[in-house]
Amino acid sequence: MTVIGLDDTDSRTRGMCTTYLATRLAEAIVDADGSVERTLLVRLNPAVEHKTRGNAALAIHTDLPAATAVDLAAERIDALAVDADAQTSPGLVVADNDPETIPDAVADLAGRAVRDQLSLATAVDVADGAGYEHRGWAGAGCDVAGRGRIGALAAVGAWAAFDEWTYEQIAYREFDRCGSPREVDIDSVFAAADRGYPTVWDTVDREEGAVCVPNAPGPILYGIRGDDPDAVVSVADAIDSESVERDRCFVTNQGTDLHLQAGTLDSLKGGRAYRVDGVVTEPPATREGGHVFFTLGSVRDEDADTDADGAIGDATADCVAFEPTKRFRDRVRALRTGDRLTVCGEYSDGAIKLEKFAVRELDRTERVTPTCEGCGRRMKSAGSGQGYRCRDCGTSAPGKVTRQVDRDLDEGWYEVPPCARRHIAKPLVRGGFDAPTHPER
Repeated sequence: MTVIGLDDTDSRTRGMCTTYLATRLAEAIVDADGSVERTLLVRLNPAVEHKTRGNAALAIHTDLPAATAVDLAAERIDALAVDADAQTSPGLVVADNDPETIPDAVADLAGRAVRDQLSLATAVDVADGAGYEHRGWAGAGCDVAGRGRIGALAAVGAWAAFDEWTYEQIAYREFDRCGSPREVDIDSVFAAADRGYPTVWDTVDREEGAVCVPNAPGPILYGIRGDDPDAVVSVADAIDSESVERDRCFVTNQGTDLHLQAGTLDSLKGGRAYRVDGVVTEPPATREGGHVFFTLGSVRDEDADTDADGAIGDATADCVAFEPTKRFRDRVRALRTGDRLTVCGEYSDGAIKLEKFAVRELDRTERVTPTCEGCGRRMKSAGSGQGYRCRDCGTSAPGKVTRQVDRDLDEGWYEVPPCARRHIAKPLVRGGFDAPTHPER
């Protein structure tokens, strides 16, 4: 077997798509009397600075000899990759290994590429150590040739590195229509999404529209994601649209949360995504642009040998729900000081960009001015340090009292809606979470 890895052949502004190039390459492999066992779509760390759009790398598992695979892949990259964008830096890695027998160093790099920041030099060293042929290209004005070899090598190692896989059926429009408005019947998309849910997810957002139809320039007409390959194909086939030129079902790590790593508030590093426990220390506030911020504080280990078990620690971080997360912000606004949470998201610029959070414990009490038991009226302050007194009845109280309050949240997991979901983030409807879930559709 041979594994072909590809990355960074598209552009943020000029379109193209590495999945399309991989689809065309897979067809060329069959035309060359080879076979394709599977095509992987591997989402890498979404916080990488040099990513194009979705930071996806592709791998093709084939029976072609490695030398033939290199030539075919290089031909397709020369013909189809964007070469007029200084940010585009295509990479190709070809491994003459079975996908299951990839060297440990390559599999380890694949795991790090999803959660960490890697250099091109590191990827080249690992590829050379494994004896893999690799090539790099540079877009016009790009000062680095073949930065995409980082993702390409990660895609090569992905099958050995990861255990959880989902599927995406991607339909491509006629290539000469790229750049024109897509013609997709949205009613048919919603009807198909309803039939496929929950096995097929993130096809539509019930309030924002069809999220499976991209807005960016490029050849993708729509992409259908889910847990079963037959189900995603069935939903895709039920959509009425302009002519579909070609399509392909990809095996992918989308919807898995593989990018999240366990962390603590005093150990966060920029450009990585974390799952962190804490307590709300400053309540939510809406800032300019509609973004909602609150402060999360660390909680000391309750098992620690200290008199301050469970007390709030010194480490803090801002958490933010940006305006594009829409109604998710209302969930965030419902938080209060003292709520215990687990939050998930990318950490950058000193803040955790929320993808989901779990309410572990709600503060259901508040301190209020006491009420007179005689007349039922609220007492008034009797002066600094003198408690409260009812002016009519003469009754007094030493200080504020605690009362129960209703909350608009329940314990459990909350998530951004499909319109704001990152490709790799796990939708709550997929299950496997450690508390009740409140999925968004």
